[in-house]
Amino acid sequence: MPAVVNSVITDSIAYHLNIMQGDELLFINELCPKDLIDYKFLITSEEISLHIKRVGGDEEIIDIEKDIDEDLGINFESAVFDKVIPCTNKCIFCFVDQQPNGLRKSLYIKDDDWRLSYLQGTYITLTNLSKIQKERIEMLRPGPLYVSVHTTNPDLRAFMLKNDKAKNIMDMLKWLNELEIPVHTQIVLCPGVNDGDELDRTLNDLYSFKSNILSIAVVPVGITKYRNDELLSRVTKEVSEKVIEQISRFNKKTGYNLVYPSDEFYIQAGYELPKTKFYGDFGQLDDGVGTCRLLLDDFKKFKLNLPNSLSNPKEFTLVTGKIAAQSLQSIANELNKIHNLKVNVVPITSKFWGDDVTVTGLITGQDLLDNLLPVKDNLKNIIIPSVMLRKFSNEFLDGLTLQDVKDKLSINIHVIDNYYSNEELINLILS
Repeated sequence: MPAVVNSVITDSIAYHLNIMQGDELLFINELCPKDLIDYKFLITSEEISLHIKRVGGDEEIIDIEKDIDEDLGINFESAVFDKVIPCTNKCIFCFVDQQPNGLRKSLYIKDDDWRLSYLQGTYITLTNLSKIQKERIEMLRPGPLYVSVHTTNPDLRAFMLKNDKAKNIMDMLKWLNELEIPVHTQIVLCPGVNDGDELDRTLNDLYSFKSNILSIAVVPVGITKYRNDELLSRVTKEVSEKVIEQISRFNKKTGYNLVYPSDEFYIQAGYELPKTKFYGDFGQLDDGVGTCRLLLDDFKKFKLNLPNSLSNPKEFTLVTGKIAAQSLQSIANELNKIHNLKVNVVPITSKFWGDDVTVTGLITGQDLLDNLLPVKDNLKNIIIPSVMLRKFSNEFLDGLTLQDVKDKLSINIHVIDNYYSNEELINLILS
């Protein structure tokens, strides 16, 4: 996997050197970077030599003089340039294994790469680190890392991950603790497997490393319609209530909020979302912890400056997963107080994955068509968040493109980038 350029920042060094999408970075100062970590280190010099392979195949060496902390302005297709470290587990709840055949190949790749954990916040299990990789971690001390724990019971973790190497999670966490590497942790809650007393044990064990464990996110297991065994149970309203109460008791005992249920638990239980101060620095947003609260709080910044009326009638439709629908509906209700403005919210039911998958980022192009085609005559100006699309592309998970969906709906579709901010949404609606 070479260091392929995805895009170049306008007016950057790379931009003025005519480095463009598709070019490959082969060497920096005659050294081949393995990943973005190497790249960032190698460019921190006032004089560097880039060995570039152009899209057409020609190779070129470019000598550069720059400020020591000046970035080149290159975005790469991947944060890892050599082979991604693969996952060696066979987790009983693995979402990759619950996908249908026929999707793009990248969706079946299971990575467990500590570099991606550091660079992009993906979760790792610490079951596949070689001696060389551990030595590099000890040298670099990268952090924070994001670790999927699930349980600290050695035998239960080996069962859940289907890997005997999973048993040593406490030893691995102790190792990170001694290195003073900060860690965010995750527990995928599987009712009847790692909840109840097992969850209490896991939380207490993790608390013993409180000096470097920044947070513990508890998220519900996701089960698609393609799973055909009865090993896993769905998270119900009753389970959600118990988990929230159990975590609340634990946080109260420790005296601070270390453990955070994901938003889905509160919505499933029918509970009000916690207030802003509960979430601290919102360190687990990508795990669905506090995203709805952040969205609602962010809207308050704009609410007081909204106009009373628009000069011309406008209508928009916000399309979202079921988890975010409630929060977006409360925002839409406020926007609908503006004269000449109508904002609808359409929560999408996923026929592709099944009714139990409610995350916005997993909505497919076909899901949009299934839900919107029957009512397309009532829709205008659809707005979707960019999390529905593959990064740096206009492609949905099922391979349909944004243009495919636009053509079939015959409706304008706007994509907003920042899912946690209302600024882009409000500017689009009011412009």
